[in-house]
Amino acid sequence: MEIPYTIETRHDTGLYNAKLGIWLFLASEVMLFGGLFASYILLRTGASEWPHGSTYLNIPLATLNTVVLIASSVTMVMSWASLMMNEFKKFKIYMGITILCGFLFLIVKYFEYSAKFEHGYFPSNNTFLAIYFTLTGLHGLHVIGGIVVNSYFWGAGSKMWFFQPKRFTNRIEIAGLYWHFVDLVWIFLFPVLYLL
Repeated sequence: MEIPYTIETRHDTGLYNAKLGIWLFLASEVMLFGGLFASYILLRTGASEWPHGSTYLNIPLATLNTVVLIASSVTMVMSWASLMMNEFKKFKIYMGITILCGFLFLIVKYFEYSAKFEHGYFPSNNTFLAIYFTLTGLHGLHVIGGIVVNSYFWGAGSKMWFFQPKRFTNRIEIAGLYWHFVDLVWIFLFPVLYLL
């Protein structure tokens, strides 16, 4: 028995099942990060003193990570567009670059975290550092999740292209929606934590 609406859209929503599922999942993620951002605002406005991000954080490294993630969003779109044009080899190249950008982001974050720990900056030091490690740590876990999914579609999961190309293209589209969300969260985190 074939699962319905894996390729064609549903009449009631205008979306195929996976796309409907990812939008519902992303809505829950918006609530998760929205709650954390709201907590940050309440803590910051209620504090008598609040350090500027540059007191503890490395702005050039964070800027580099912002550029890396924005570039990965572009290559993610290019990987999906390559499949739409039936160019599987280009898909592999663009998806591979997207995965590498994800790893580069984590490597830069590793150096940034290491520097904090060497200077004795831990979440227990103050509220700012507690929020910084909570938000960026949770975001880092989401980046790892995206890398795992994208690596599967780049490797073993890409076999689907040869017998169900439209369904595979849909899967890359929903993986891309998740990846763009992860990038969007960082675009909010960067100015809030590092620049304000």
